[in-house]
Amino acid sequence: MKVIKRDGHMVDYSPEKIELAISKANKEVEEEDQASATQIKNIIKYIENLGKKRILVEDIQDIIEVKLMSIGKYALAKKYITYRYTRELVRKSNTTDLAIKELIDGESEYWNTENSNKNAKIVTTQRDYLAGITSTDITRRFLLPEDIVRAHDDGIIHFHDADYFAQNALHNCDLINLEDMLQNGTNINGVMIEKPHRFLTAMTIATQLITAVNSSQYGGCTITLTHLAPFVKDSYNYYLKRYKNRKFKKEDCEKYAKEDLKKEIIDGVQTFQYQINSMTTTNGQAPFLSVCMYLGETQEYKEELAMIIEEVLKQRIEGMKNDKGVYVTPAFPKLLYVLEEDNIHEDSKYYYLTKLACECTAKRMVPDYISEKIMKQLKIDKNGNGQCYPCMGCRSLLTPYVDEEGKPKYYGRFNQGVVTINLVDAALSSDKDMEAFWQILDERLELCHRALQIRHKRLSKVTSDVAPILWQYGALARLKKGESIHELLHHGYSTISLGYAGLYECVKYMTGHSHTDNGEGKEFGLKVMQRLNDKCKEWKEAEDIDYSVYGTPIESTTYKFAKALRERFGVIKGITDRDYITNSYHVPVFEEIDAFTKLKLESEFQKLSPGGAISYVETPNLSNNLEAVMEVIKFIYDNIMYAELNTKLDYCHECGYTGEILIDDNLEWYCPNCGNRDHDKMNVARRTCGYIGANFWNKGRTQEIKERVIHLDNKDAEA
Repeated sequence: MKVIKRDGHMVDYSPEKIELAISKANKEVEEEDQASATQIKNIIKYIENLGKKRILVEDIQDIIEVKLMSIGKYALAKKYITYRYTRELVRKSNTTDLAIKELIDGESEYWNTENSNKNAKIVTTQRDYLAGITSTDITRRFLLPEDIVRAHDDGIIHFHDADYFAQNALHNCDLINLEDMLQNGTNINGVMIEKPHRFLTAMTIATQLITAVNSSQYGGCTITLTHLAPFVKDSYNYYLKRYKNRKFKKEDCEKYAKEDLKKEIIDGVQTFQYQINSMTTTNGQAPFLSVCMYLGETQEYKEELAMIIEEVLKQRIEGMKNDKGVYVTPAFPKLLYVLEEDNIHEDSKYYYLTKLACECTAKRMVPDYISEKIMKQLKIDKNGNGQCYPCMGCRSLLTPYVDEEGKPKYYGRFNQGVVTINLVDAALSSDKDMEAFWQILDERLELCHRALQIRHKRLSKVTSDVAPILWQYGALARLKKGESIHELLHHGYSTISLGYAGLYECVKYMTGHSHTDNGEGKEFGLKVMQRLNDKCKEWKEAEDIDYSVYGTPIESTTYKFAKALRERFGVIKGITDRDYITNSYHVPVFEEIDAFTKLKLESEFQKLSPGGAISYVETPNLSNNLEAVMEVIKFIYDNIMYAELNTKLDYCHECGYTGEILIDDNLEWYCPNCGNRDHDKMNVARRTCGYIGANFWNKGRTQEIKERVIHLDNKDAEA
C-alpha cells in the first residue's frame, strides 16, 4: 500500500509510524486512558484490511481518531488530535522557513523562474517574495478551510495570489480612471496633484499615478491614451498663444506651434516609456501596465489621440536599449490596438496607424488587437447596445455596465480575484465515465465558488482608507474617508473570476479527440465551457456578485498542475506526459494548425470566456513580411474579439546575434550562432501569460515554449 503525503508525494505504508504516533500520545494521558499494544495493533490491522492500493495520510489519521473514540479512549483521541495539529503547524512552519532560505540563497529554480517578469535576485523583488511567503503561510493556516488548501495543494484547483491574500485590502486588476485623476486632480502620499496644463506634464503625472495604483493591488492595470489626448490640445494652444503674443503671422504661428507640439509629444511618450520601465512598484517589478489605443473612444480629440498613438508605435518599434546599448523588446507597457472601420481598410482615414501597428507587431510582439466589430457583438449592455473597451491588464475583461445615468462605464472598475479549476483533473477523476465527470465537475466548481466567496468576503471588509489613491482619489472611486467599498463589489460594478485550465486535455481524455476536430471533441468542449458559464450565472443571480468565466494565464501553475496530475494519476500518453497543461481553451501548442483556422475555431470558445481570454498566432520573425502580418490583423477584425501574434527577435550579448534564441533537448536556452548559454548574456522575449516575459521560465513553461508549432511562416504567407 502507498501513502499519499500532503505534498502529493507517495511513500511506502509504514505501520511503525502509526504505532509511534499513538505511543507518543499515550505518554500524555493517564494509564487508564492509554491504548494497549493489542488495541494499537487492531487499529493498524483495520487500516491494512481496507485493501487500498493508495491512501491519503489525512485519511489514516482520521481513521485513528475515530477508532480511538470507538474504544472509549476519548482523552487519548484528544491528545492525538492535538499532536496531529501541532505536527501540522511545525510542518507548515518548516515549509515556510525552507521557502525563505531557498529564496535568500538564490539557488532555487522555483523562485528564480516563478514569474518571468520578476528578477528574484533583486532586493526589492526578494522583499516582495518574503512578504508573499508569510502571506501564503497565514492564508493556508488561518484564512482558508482545510479542504480548499488540500485541493489547491493537490492541483485540483488553484487559489491565485495567496501571497497577497493575507492583506484583505488587495484585489486583482483595474481599468484606471486616468481621466478623473488628471481632470479633477488627485493625491499621492498626501500630496495634492492638480490638473496638468501640458501634455508632457500629464504624461509624467500619469506614470506616477500608474505606479501608485499598481502598488495598491497585485494584478495588471490598463489606461487609455484617450484620457491624455485633451492635453495635446492644451499644449498646442499654449504654443499658439505664445507665438501670437510675439506678433507672428497667423500661418507662422500655426506652423511653429505644430512643430513645438510634435517635439513635446515625442518627449512625452519617451518620458512615459522610460518611466514605466524604470519605476519599481512595491511588488518589486515594473508596473504590469497595458495601454489602450482606441480612436472610437473620442470624437472631440480624435486627431490628438491619433498623434499620440502614432508616436507610441514609432517608439515601440525602435525598442529600448539594454545595458549594452542595443535596442531590444521591452516587456511593458503592453499595447492594445482597437481595430475599427476608421483604421482597418486601405482607404480608411487612420489606416496608416494600422500599418505602423503591423510593423510594431512584427518587430516587438505588440500591439495586441481588439476587434471593435466582434466585441460589440459579444458585449451587449442592458440597454441592448454593443460596447467596446479594453481588458484590465493582460486579458481580464469586465462585463458590460451602465451607470445610473444610463451611460456605459468601464474606467474605474476592477476585478476582485481569481480561482481556477483544473479541468484535466476532473476528467481523469471520472475515469471516462461521462455521468461521473459532470458530477465531479459540479463538485469542483462549487469548491471554486466557496473559495471565490472567501475572496469576496475579505474584500467586503475594506474601507477607502486602506488605499486612498484607489478609493478616495479617483483611480477607482471617490469615496469618503472611512467609507466601505462594499457597494462596488456588487451589482455588476466589479467582476470576480472563475478561471479554468486544460480544456484540451480534458476533452482529449474524455472523447479521444481534440476540441479542434469539429465533431465530438469540439461539441464536448463547448458543453464544458457552457457549464462553467451556467454556474457563474447561477451564483450571480443568487448573490448579486458578477462571477465571470476567465481563461487563466497560469504561467507557473501550468507546471504545478502537470506535476500534480502525474503524481495522482501517473503518466498517461497525450494527457499527463508533459511538464505543462494547455492554457484555457487554447489549441495545444504542439498541434499542427494554420493561423486562420486556429483563430476561427478559438473564437467560438472565446465567446464563452466573457471574463477574459486571448488567442494567439505563433510566427517566426516576420519583420520582412508585413503583408502576412496585415492579413492576420484583418482576419482578427472580422472573426475574433481579442488576439495577438507571437514573433521572435532575441539578442545575444556574446556575438551580437539578432534572431531566435533556441532551446535544446535539456530545456536549456542557447544562441544558435555562438552557442552562448549564459542567461545574463542574452535578451529573450516570449509571450507566456498575456504579457511578454524576459526573465526566463520554469521547466514546464520552457518545454511548452519549445514545443510551440508555427501557425504562419513566411512560406505559408507567400502561398
